Amino acid sequence: MATQPQSPWQVPDFRTLFAATTLSQLATNVSYVAVPLIAVSALDATPAQAGLLGALGTAAFLLIGLPAGAWVDRLRHRRVLIAADLARALLFASVPLAWWQHALTLWQLDSVVLANGVATVFFDIGSQSVLPQLVGRDGLVRANAAVVSLIALGNVAGRGAGGGLVQVLTAPAAVAATALCYLASAVQLTALRRTPASPAPGRPDRLRTQIAEGLRHVFGNPELRALALTATLANLGSQIVNTTLPILFLRELGLSAGALGLFWATGGAGLLLGARCARPLAARLGHGRTLALAGLCLSPTGLLVPLIGHGAWLWLAGCGWLLAMLKIGMDNVLGVSLRQRMTPDPLLGRMNATFRFLLTGALAVGSAIAGAIGQVGGLHLALWTGGALIATAFLPVFLSPLRRRRELPPQSTRTAARSAPGPSTSRPARTPRERRL
Repeated sequence: MATQPQSPWQVPDFRTLFAATTLSQLATNVSYVAVPLIAVSALDATPAQAGLLGALGTAAFLLIGLPAGAWVDRLRHRRVLIAADLARALLFASVPLAWWQHALTLWQLDSVVLANGVATVFFDIGSQSVLPQLVGRDGLVRANAAVVSLIALGNVAGRGAGGGLVQVLTAPAAVAATALCYLASAVQLTALRRTPASPAPGRPDRLRTQIAEGLRHVFGNPELRALALTATLANLGSQIVNTTLPILFLRELGLSAGALGLFWATGGAGLLLGARCARPLAARLGHGRTLALAGLCLSPTGLLVPLIGHGAWLWLAGCGWLLAMLKIGMDNVLGVSLRQRMTPDPLLGRMNATFRFLLTGALAVGSAIAGAIGQVGGLHLALWTGGALIATAFLPVFLSPLRRRRELPPQSTRTAARSAPGPSTSRPARTPRERRL
């Protein structure tokens, strides 16, 4: 087998995927701003209708997240990515067309957002599943660091660009720009080499069986299970905080939307810094040990966020948010790299789908919890709940075998996904005879 280049940037296919992801992230962040503004300002959406619109954006991960992983494992990833981008381009192109024909309704907007979520499920799972094939398992940390940095930059600058486009071009024109970006991403992906489909000897298993194999792979392995629980708790806590902050800033503290945006940008800067620090720290301390020590040192700073107030308290909360997001940025690089390295190719789609189901499901649950606690116990109680979850999310990883792992595990060579994983993916794969015993 040919030796992989030291840097993923030397791999033309990775550069192609990264360029397409850049266009996709730009489109996603512009639509994040433009679509709600169309609903509220042009279609007179009520708060409940606006909330439904936001929920539909992530509902697809809960509805089809698990079977989508099994479907992706049966398909060629290149085709999945191109089809997903083309679908998103067509969906968003329908919005300005209907607007200019004076035919746009909230029902159409809801349908577009839900169907876009379905396409995004396939794109996200497909892009994470194809990456190990493009850069090799040894290049995953660098490649994931680049992708996570891109997403963090999108959170900092992309939504600002979306707001500018809405202000200069109007929201429907900004949505048209979103469609063009998705189309450009699909065109860019045609330069990707045709990746092979996952091997499927004999008759394919039933969908339910394949989904169960993915779940057993994640939850039957103590290291993967710890990564899943830590990421789910972190997402849950972060979403509770993010759902509460707009109301707290604008109504209770009397601060501007610009101040809220700056606070959120601080978190994006933390994600970016964490992504950039992850690889050098892992090289010095070890991959699992970096996750454990970063959690022990940085996660408790989530408890500074509920102290938010005027003056110095706002700065203190902002520092806590930056440090908490710095830790999550490191998790996004090292955690994703570890779980990709621990998973054989035939199971990559289902593993990624299981994680996406849990992590995105936590966002929906977090929004509901924030609303319920804020209504009954007040905004600060909701913030304390979210801060406590962020502060303790590191415990599953810290209490697992991961905290002793210095190196990435050896590449898994298992092709029989039906067997349950052993207690540690660092163990050599068992022979067919041993699995029958």
